[in-house]
Amino acid sequence: MGDENQLIYIKKFENEFTGPYLEVGSKDYGGDQPIRSIFSNRDTYMGADMLEGSGVDIVINFSQSFEQIDKKLKGLRFGTIFCMSVMEHCDQPFLMAENLTRLLKPGGRICLSVPFAWKFHGFPSDYWRFTPQGIKKLFPELEFDQTHILASTSKKLEFYQADTELGKIKFSFKAQVKKGNFLRGITVTILKLVSKIGILNWLTGYRYILTPTMINMTGVIADTSKQD
Repeated sequence: MGDENQLIYIKKFENEFTGPYLEVGSKDYGGDQPIRSIFSNRDTYMGADMLEGSGVDIVINFSQSFEQIDKKLKGLRFGTIFCMSVMEHCDQPFLMAENLTRLLKPGGRICLSVPFAWKFHGFPSDYWRFTPQGIKKLFPELEFDQTHILASTSKKLEFYQADTELGKIKFSFKAQVKKGNFLRGITVTILKLVSKIGILNWLTGYRYILTPTMINMTGVIADTSKQD
């Protein structure tokens, strides 16, 4: 888990997450966002990763066959699966998404955080960037509550609803004021004026830039046990 806002997002909806819990990509690389500390005293909590290390209870490649995964987990099904900053490192995201979905109990949830615009980062490599619509394609059996689809930036506590303006910092005073960034709006206006004489044209020659942005989503699988 590599971003402080991911833990904030999880805490925001923590009462909706039930066990048993599975954390995918649980190896501790020196971060300070311990999901386990929130849930481990409530029910079974299992940390899984492709590599052994601190925070890893079981080594699993979630892109292998489901039969192999199921055998390693001894048929255990989960109420919540956390998959934070992992999908971009998977070379077979559709297969992984299908396998994770099959590991859910009826009514279970998958809590995801994926990059929309972020720097390249290995572990072991970095393959993909995502939109909310793309995540829905990866997990077609899950239902995603729109109020739980939140974009976050690299700034602590900076969240907003993911929409068509996803990730954009517009060089427009009106656009910045609309988001409550009055001082940034003034700065943008000054930059645009300065650019007219050729200074900083490399920056303001664009209509907008993308800020570091993560997409945080929670999807629920149907609880067939409640159906007639």
